[in-house]
Amino acid sequence: MTEVFSSNCEAVLQRTVGATAAESGSQAGDLEELYQISDTCRFIQSKHFKKVALQFPDELLVDAVAVSAAIEKETRVKVYILGDTSYGSCCVDEVAAEHVGADCIVHYGRSCLSPSRRLPLMYVFGKRPIDVQKCVDTFRELYPDTESHVVVLYDVTYSHAIDAFRKLLSASYPKTVFSVLKADHFDGQEQIHGLVAGDANSDCMDDTVVHKFGREFCLAEGKSVEDYSMFYVGREGLTLANFMMTWNRCAFCSFDPETSTGRNESININKALMKRYYAIERAKDANVVGILVGTLGVANYLSIIEQLKESIRKAGKKSYMFAMGKINVAKLANFLEIDVYVLVACPENSLLDSSEFYRPVVTPFEMEVACNKHREWSGEYVTDFRDLLPGGSSHVDFPEPDESANEEDITDVSLITGALRASCLRPTDGSSGSSSLVIRNQTLTVANTNTAASFLAGRSWQGLEPKLGETPVEKALEGRRGIAIAYEEEGTDSRDCLI
Repeated sequence: MTEVFSSNCEAVLQRTVGATAAESGSQAGDLEELYQISDTCRFIQSKHFKKVALQFPDELLVDAVAVSAAIEKETRVKVYILGDTSYGSCCVDEVAAEHVGADCIVHYGRSCLSPSRRLPLMYVFGKRPIDVQKCVDTFRELYPDTESHVVVLYDVTYSHAIDAFRKLLSASYPKTVFSVLKADHFDGQEQIHGLVAGDANSDCMDDTVVHKFGREFCLAEGKSVEDYSMFYVGREGLTLANFMMTWNRCAFCSFDPETSTGRNESININKALMKRYYAIERAKDANVVGILVGTLGVANYLSIIEQLKESIRKAGKKSYMFAMGKINVAKLANFLEIDVYVLVACPENSLLDSSEFYRPVVTPFEMEVACNKHREWSGEYVTDFRDLLPGGSSHVDFPEPDESANEEDITDVSLITGALRASCLRPTDGSSGSSSLVIRNQTLTVANTNTAASFLAGRSWQGLEPKLGETPVEKALEGRRGIAIAYEEEGTDSRDCLI
């Protein structure tokens, strides 16, 4: 058997593998409409951009070459294709665009509409097919009362059909509100193309306009969001989950354009919230917190990281920051000394299901609840970390340390372990004058059982050690040449192909 395979060994080694580029997933005539090439070219030429970055999600990369070639031919500018983004493809990858010195970004496909601040931006959502009449019929079945207060939300890839949907429905449902995609601004000037730039709800009072997740809708006077039902047009996914967690007191219905079916969303949102509450209890018990950087493009991500560091420090915990791109179980399992992770990402990617992870992964809001005793769990849920910053709608100041607090005031009981834990931190600036003895470890630093350093000191393997002066210096040796199956210094008779 060995001889049979050996006889073909040379042929295998010398074989040339031919590969041809995959054909475009869309016909040439469809590219113009699906990817709005003419509008994109006008956007580039009107701003006199010289280098343009095109960001495609994985499912649209098959058309990337054809689209970029069409734009280059029309505008004569340098075009770069961005694929395999470091974080979620719904976010704008400004860092990758800056690596090539791009003047602007064109983002294709589904988007979370998280604001970016570095480069001018154009959105091209695409036009996924939808049966508008079937959507209207489903809406009427789900809401037989024409006086129902309903807010219509939708995935951005179906925004092209919302005007037709509104025309067929608004006359018979006068109290139904349609959300619009609303552009933010770049350095005071509009630099985002593809969204509504003006005041879409200029006829509404300021206190009745809701602006959230890149969408804006106007409520009736005297009404709040809780008084409305939500109708979502799009497939089940991160966008719908984000809406349901944020407006968890509203009843949700949805229409899936791919199957042309509608349904009442039967997911028990209270059960989902209780899972998140359990994660908060785990965060309260944690001594060492890992801050996961899950975005480099969402505005104010550095501000929330600094706020988290300060909140964790004031709560008497230790924090470490990790930047590792797309996270998975194997990556986070390398750091067993971390008790809990907090993920800084866009609202849609923050709600990570960490059931398979060795340590819980919480959101910035959940970490704030765990550290800040002035922030109480009330059923309200915040997925957008910008709301937690000073000036945000959900910002709560951290309490000042109280020197007069007694032991009962600064401890509470863990609902998971039943043990006592510190709930606030006395001043640690050294002004207390404490003369208590402390234990120092071999590195002459104060030993603290709540830090990752003590965990590392107790491990049998602590990584590579330099051992300066203990390892003899040896001259470098020449290694082997060739491939593993046939090194140059080996005889040809000893080559065998084994399968």
